[in-house]
Amino acid sequence: MKSLVLLIVVAFAVGASAQCNPCSTMKWATCDGTNCQCVLRVSSDGPGIPLNCSALIPKCFLMKAEMYRARTGQSTRSSGKPTEHAFVDNDGIYDPDCEANGRFKAKQCNNTNECWCVNSAGVRRTDKGDKDSIKCEELVETIWVRLQLKHKPTGAPVDPTALRQAIGDAISKRYGVDGKLVNNTEYDKDARLIMVDVVKPKTDRTTDLSRAAYYMEKDVKILPLFTGEAKFLPTVGSQTLDFEDIVVYYVDEKPPTFTMKRLTGGVIAVIVVVILAVAAGLLVLFFARRRNRARYEKTQPREMDEMQ
Repeated sequence: MKSLVLLIVVAFAVGASAQCNPCSTMKWATCDGTNCQCVLRVSSDGPGIPLNCSALIPKCFLMKAEMYRARTGQSTRSSGKPTEHAFVDNDGIYDPDCEANGRFKAKQCNNTNECWCVNSAGVRRTDKGDKDSIKCEELVETIWVRLQLKHKPTGAPVDPTALRQAIGDAISKRYGVDGKLVNNTEYDKDARLIMVDVVKPKTDRTTDLSRAAYYMEKDVKILPLFTGEAKFLPTVGSQTLDFEDIVVYYVDEKPPTFTMKRLTGGVIAVIVVVILAVAAGLLVLFFARRRNRARYEKTQPREMDEMQ
């Protein structure tokens, strides 16, 4: 009888350990073991990265997980500038090198000999160069993100006066960002565009704006990274806003160092055509002036001869 009771207790304990709660902030996490530790797998070997499921997962870890899932055939379902130094992520997903705490390493190479420097959001901020020649002295902090959101058509006009509070509350509740950091919201009702500026103090090294921006991009463009299918849906008055597009601009505490090499072939071609057109115009003007001067010089002796 005692052995039967012991067997039931052991079976119950095993069953209880198998019923771990999912990681609410990362649907790809595996949660098991006696302590129900949740981990995120980023390679075929190794135990995975331990997660704190009470907070957003660092963007660097998320990108590594997406690359791993893409390599192994698993589903990822991923796919106006505030200042002259703001820039968007034109390179997309890559396999980043992360610090132990989830921060991006300043120099990224994507397992190749071509490298570049990134900001704290993992977005390239320099030209690409040879692995041995390019130097990234520090990880430059992203202190400002501008979220350009386009919402779907609504049944009634959106109240602009209530919009900022609604957006700030929704960002704070879903992504854990202090609503006070949402310091500006602009609304274009005709284009259905909402511009949201989220800015942190330059001395702040604890708030990671890139996490919230990355989670929001997935909410709008693909599918949420959170467990469950709920999305970013702010409520303005009696209306719930659903979004169809998002563009994220990044502003770092130091300007990026892109050069002409960053321009596409089409843009360079346009610049060359404009330069050639200006040069041609100057040449036409020069020869026209020269021709007029030659006429004047020939006319002047003739007039003198007639006078004589």
